Amino acid sequence: MARYAAFGTTFGPTGEAVVAQVKSISGPGIKLDTVDVTTHDSTGGWEEVVGAILRSGEVKLELVYDPSNATHSNVAHGLLGLLILKASHSFTLTFPDAVAWVLPGLVTGFEPASPHDGVLTATVTIKVSGSPTLV
Repeated sequence: MARYAAFGTTFGPTGEAVVAQVKSISGPGIKLDTVDVTTHDSTGGWEEVVGAILRSGEVKLELVYDPSNATHSNVAHGLLGLLILKASHSFTLTFPDAVAWVLPGLVTGFEPASPHDGVLTATVTIKVSGSPTLV
């Protein structure tokens, strides 16, 4: 079984520069909603379910935030700019083995943090909207 270090994973708008200074990437948390179809004559009285809607989840980025970095704050293509423009975009999450997921979505959160004893950071949330594509 192959094992990969996460170091080198990248994320960014498809066809644009990857987001700089990313400390961690989590998600998307893909889930399947279920619908209860249990009836009085279900075998052994066990709950029965069927699959319903696939939930595409969110991607969260933890950044060392640089307000002058174009991938963070550029009005047209930076994460903060995409949030302000309410612009749907395609994003690419590339793992170290070169497998990539293309994710349609919207930047829905950009939260900077300025601790008195630390570095300027930002947490960015991208809500995936539609089907992720494995490339």
